[in-house]
Order: sequence, then C-alpha cells, then structure tokens
Amino acid sequence: MEAAIQSPEMVHRHHPLPQAQPFGVTNGKFAMWLFLGSDGMSFMGLIATYVALRLGNLATWPDPTTILNIPLTALNTFILICSSVTMVKAFAAAQEGNVAGLKKWLAFTMLGGTIFLGIQAYEYYHLIHEGLYPWALIGEFLEKNPGASSLFGATFYACTCFHGCHVLSGVIYLGLTLLFVTRGRWSTSSIEIVGLYWHFVDLVWIVIFTIIYLF
Repeated sequence: MEAAIQSPEMVHRHHPLPQAQPFGVTNGKFAMWLFLGSDGMSFMGLIATYVALRLGNLATWPDPTTILNIPLTALNTFILICSSVTMVKAFAAAQEGNVAGLKKWLAFTMLGGTIFLGIQAYEYYHLIHEGLYPWALIGEFLEKNPGASSLFGATFYACTCFHGCHVLSGVIYLGLTLLFVTRGRWSTSSIEIVGLYWHFVDLVWIVIFTIIYLF
C-alpha cells in the first residue's frame, strides 16, 4: 500500500494560506475605515471653517434660528437616525441568514435616505426663494437681515450640500447592495461595510445639525 505523501508545495497549491489581515479585520472593512478617516477630516475642515467665519463676523452673522426651519430639520434628523436603526436591523438579518429581512431593512434604509434628501431639497428651495444664495444675499433676506454677511450662505450650503452628496452616494450604495443581495451575491462582511458608511453619514449630520442649526 503506497502512502499518499504530499509535499508542502502541493498542500499550499490546493489549500492556500489565508492572507494576513490588518488589525484583524477584512481588507474591505479596513479600506472603508481608511476612507472614512480621510473623509471625516474633510468634514472637520468645512465645519471648522464655518465656526471660524461665524466667530469672526458676529456683528453681521444672521441668527440661524430665525432663518432656518429648525422643526423641519429636526424631523429630517430623526428620519436619518431611524435609518441607522434599520441599517442595524439589516446587518442583524444578514448575520442570521435572513435574506427576506435583509432586503426589507435595506429598502427601509434607502427610503429614509431618500426622504432626507427630499426634505433637504425642499429646504433649499425655500431658502433660495427667500434670497439665501451660496454666493450672495438678495431680496427678502436682506430686508429681514440688513447688513448680513454672505459668508453664512456660502458656508451653510458648503457643509449641508457636501453632506447631502454623501447621503446620495449612500442611497446609491445601498441600492447596489440590495441588487447584489437579490442576486445572491453578498456576504455578511459586505453588509457590515455599507453599514459603516451609513452610520458615519448619520453621525456627521448630527454634528452639522447641532453646530449650524442649533448653536
């Protein structure tokens, strides 16, 4: 009886050694953390610019609480927070192998992001109608806020629109993920990665809402 002896090269050829993963996480998750770290610095730069310009122009800076629709934006913030909850439920369904539940909660998360964008577009429409433009202040806005600094409009739109682009990207990302789930091409790790992005977007908005709308 001949002994079946395989060389180490043959063993590695059929059963390759797993690649070392940085910090004990998958390559995809590590890449997402790197992206979110760099993206977070971009948001920090925009928010810091808003704060610095506001502190340097206190005499002409409009009172955001008299210009912005705080109750509507608070509702929008609540909707976005709820979408984070549905994202958590989507990941839990993925861990359980519940494909139907995963599809449902991903769809609800997409819906929350879409509603958020719709309300933000509605807010922009009314602000522009009142004369709050990114590049200048005109019309009724100057009548209600004489001598107001146009830097308010520029920094307001820069911060909120930059975040809105991230929400739009997240909705598209969720839609593609839902498509892959429908086709059976998904993994728990892929759902976790899209969840990291969505939670980051939600967290950043809470900071923007607090600093721009409430303070």
